Amino acid sequence: MTVPAFAAEGLDGKGLSPLWALPFAGLLLCIATGPILFHRTWEHHYGKIAAMWAALVIVPLVAMKGPGVAVEAVLHTLLLEYMSFIILLFALFTVAGGILLMGNLRGTPAVNTGLLAIGTVLASIVGTTGASMILIRPIIRANDDRTTNVHVVVFFIFLVSNIGGSLTPLGDPPLFLGFLRGVDFFWTTTHLFPETLFLVFSLLALFYVWDTIVHKREDSLPHPKDPTPDRNLKLYGKANILLLGAIIVAILVSASWKPGITVKFPGGELELQNILRDAVLVIIALVSLKITPGPVRAGNEFNWGPILEVAKLFAGIFLCMIPVLAMLKAGKDGLFGPLVALVTNADGSPNNAAYFWLTGILSSFLDNAPTYLVFFELAGGDPKLLMGKLALTLAAISGGAVFMGANSYIGNAPNFMVYAIAKDMKVKMPSFFGYMIWSGGILLPLFVVMTFIFFR
Repeated sequence: MTVPAFAAEGLDGKGLSPLWALPFAGLLLCIATGPILFHRTWEHHYGKIAAMWAALVIVPLVAMKGPGVAVEAVLHTLLLEYMSFIILLFALFTVAGGILLMGNLRGTPAVNTGLLAIGTVLASIVGTTGASMILIRPIIRANDDRTTNVHVVVFFIFLVSNIGGSLTPLGDPPLFLGFLRGVDFFWTTTHLFPETLFLVFSLLALFYVWDTIVHKREDSLPHPKDPTPDRNLKLYGKANILLLGAIIVAILVSASWKPGITVKFPGGELELQNILRDAVLVIIALVSLKITPGPVRAGNEFNWGPILEVAKLFAGIFLCMIPVLAMLKAGKDGLFGPLVALVTNADGSPNNAAYFWLTGILSSFLDNAPTYLVFFELAGGDPKLLMGKLALTLAAISGGAVFMGANSYIGNAPNFMVYAIAKDMKVKMPSFFGYMIWSGGILLPLFVVMTFIFFR
């Protein structure tokens, strides 16, 4: 895949004031705090808020750098970066929303661990959002007669909504952005497999022991009446499984077929294979909508709210990142010189542990997709070099963005979705900071061990 030039390349990052980074920081701060501090206003006006921050980049860009530079930057960002990104999410969201798992199992430690393991594997195939949507209700129904079930949902967020999506570009948005930058489709499958295996087995083993202790303690206590008696599981919308396969094929073909035909526009050029890939993904989503019975989507409580929110917010994020990426391209001579120093050893080699933790910490509270891009660029932005000589650096960036998205409710889009569904199904979920006590106590020690094993 040809790596597109940055929209920000027309800007001299060395001469940009720190004020250019404020819209990006402001939008991410709003995304982090809006659902918590001013929920009602955010819920009704998040699109307008994102547009306002984006305008604070575009209008000064037109005034100070000229309309030519501004148009090229905006078109490049929207056509080469944003559209492919949001079309994939739209296709996965639509197709996964047409798969319904009905029925109920008894939430024993073995069953719960098995469901978490299945969801973890599924996350790299249908995405963390798709896997979370398919499995969160069945696993809650399996445990709705237990007096203590919050730990089940917390580990579900750890594994299914985050860590499980680390092995393919379909799994998590940061990795798809890397794929669009030129990272091979199966690169993360091979290079993040040991790290993912370490986390998954550690968490599943811990969960099984934890759930076994809780389950035995509950045996001596009175149980609430089971609102969803046990019955066999049944899968509906099976045709959508074939459509998921079609999505994977479309992406793989676009990565390997290079006809050399392009469509030029101000700011860049669109390659034919990528145009056709995006068109096929849209068609697959429309086919899913056509063939999936209404009751199946109703059973999943499917609606367009989540994908509309992602589309609006990411449009603002991508536009606000234009000057930030330009400053990152300036390296030590730009605004982010101190950040470059933190992730660079004295001999000039990358500090992989710093890449892992800095990417991860920011991904815990900001959005992990743009955070991934920031550190991808900070490491040089050359996919061939990052997949080769600097493979460990790219693994650290990828792992930090995907794994540490589980540290808070706002680290990855499915986290808050699962939280909302669980609360609606009467699970006593921890507060924002309460959840961070869970993640801090369980995940951070594992990340420390991982650093010494894999990223030294």
